[in-house]
Amino acid sequence: MAAPSQPQKSTYDVIVIGAGIQGSFTAYHLAQRHKDTLLLEQFLLPHTRGSSHGGSRIIRSAYAQEYYSRMMPESFHLWQQLEAEIDTTLYRRTILLVLGPPGEPELETCRRNLGVDKVLDAAEVAQRFPGFRLQTGQVAVLDSTAGVLFADQALRAVQEVFRRQGGTLRDGEKVLRIEPGATVTVTTTAGVYKAPRLIITAGAWTGAFVEQLGLRLPLQPLRIDVCYWREKQPGSSSLGSVGPCFLTLGLSQAPHGIYGLPSIEYPGLMKVCHHHGSPTDPEKPDQTPSSAPHPDIAVLSSFISSYLPGLETQPAVMETCLYTNTPDGDFILDRHPKFSNIVIGAGFSGHGFKLAPVVGKLLCELSLGEKPSYNMAHFAITRFPGVLGAA
Repeated sequence: MAAPSQPQKSTYDVIVIGAGIQGSFTAYHLAQRHKDTLLLEQFLLPHTRGSSHGGSRIIRSAYAQEYYSRMMPESFHLWQQLEAEIDTTLYRRTILLVLGPPGEPELETCRRNLGVDKVLDAAEVAQRFPGFRLQTGQVAVLDSTAGVLFADQALRAVQEVFRRQGGTLRDGEKVLRIEPGATVTVTTTAGVYKAPRLIITAGAWTGAFVEQLGLRLPLQPLRIDVCYWREKQPGSSSLGSVGPCFLTLGLSQAPHGIYGLPSIEYPGLMKVCHHHGSPTDPEKPDQTPSSAPHPDIAVLSSFISSYLPGLETQPAVMETCLYTNTPDGDFILDRHPKFSNIVIGAGFSGHGFKLAPVVGKLLCELSLGEKPSYNMAHFAITRFPGVLGAA
């Protein structure tokens, strides 16, 4: 994707490693601040090796954690700003159902954070959304702000605006070495670059990069089965390409949660996935234990039989994606404890795409030595003991 006409130069104001959605929005904000920014990506763009590919992601205000809920109004605003800058649509409102047992603590917190008084019972859900069949006594909270982000289009859009603003994007360049100092030196397969500031947003590869810098972050890459399910009778169940998004909380058969959304990638199919996966090496993502290569399919099939009876119980299409999880499911957005001019954005734990515009802004502020726009306590590296090792 890097334009052949881009000038070959070695010194920048800021270098960002990783051109997924988080790194791309970080570079976008830096370029808006008139910082000469280099965005590096190890794979040729577009690619499907990381966490930002695919046609769709849920965007929602419903969060049990108030600190994410507080970020969402600005995130919606920044997504709309990007739409205006690129003159295209990147989001479709569909609403979201948060499903679970009545009184479930996270479900109740979502309801309060949304400012919603009413919950829908199983009969009301069936009437308003005929494709869904809740179990007796279960309820749903409605998030009317929610919808589907067009993920691939969004990633291309933010990279395009970054380059319009004078940023340099170089793909197909793998970072081999990072040398910290007042000026950070980054050596890639194609060159050596220097900058007084470095931001690492390398997804599942972040752990290996920061180990070079004496930091052992508890990041666990997971391989996620991304599944698409066909309607038994096309158009009969208000699902497929036209239904609402949903996510589950507190279901005993799916402790990690299940989410679904109308499929942009495959019209007529519904995207339903388990919010969990198998530990993996990002360099070898296709290697899975032969005994259970797809352990989540049985969980999803059972859920669909009970809750989405209008869908076939075996996936029509299966793809994969990488999550990079932290132990508590919260992001890491912080300066390196020893090298304050190196900033790390990692551990987005399968729910970071919607918040990328705000995450990019926060990483930009951290890199420039400014006071962040939000309370960063939940994202600090120091919440994990024993992370500093020998460089």
